Amino acid sequence: MSPYQNYYCDDSNEIYRRVEGVEYYGRGALPVYRNYNYGIIGKGIKQDLLSHPELLEQNATLAFEAAIWRWMTPVKWRQPSAHDAFVGNWKPTKNDILSKRYPGFGTTMNIMRGDCICGRGFTDEMNITISHYINYLGLMGVNHEHSGSSLDCADQVVFNPSSKSFGS
Repeated sequence: MSPYQNYYCDDSNEIYRRVEGVEYYGRGALPVYRNYNYGIIGKGIKQDLLSHPELLEQNATLAFEAAIWRWMTPVKWRQPSAHDAFVGNWKPTKNDILSKRYPGFGTTMNIMRGDCICGRGFTDEMNITISHYINYLGLMGVNHEHSGSSLDCADQVVFNPSSKSFGS
């Protein structure tokens, strides 16, 4: 049994309740955590990931299908997808600007990781994520100057606070 079996479960979620004996740790090409994420992504790709999260470990096609669905789909109505924030298709509202959310990598981290990494100042985890991003740009021959102006999410108000913050 994983020490994280209960850590990545939100028993207050009425729609995607935890399935007894199932663990919801990170799996997939773009790791999925928590029962409610397995539930909503499973619904989106028409798979019962809530009951069978191991499918993301056992089936590479499903792992990438889940990753693409998660990348392209907004978490909530009137929020950008990670893709739209990353490529600049999203135009921030006045509230977004007041919340220090601008198109770019920082807001992409906010959408994908929320309060696990954003709105907590310049943490090691956020800085390491940015370093990895810049490193991969270099591997693809993209100069650091082209990485965008909004790299961090240190002071952003998170879009979707979790009921259990990573590390708490």
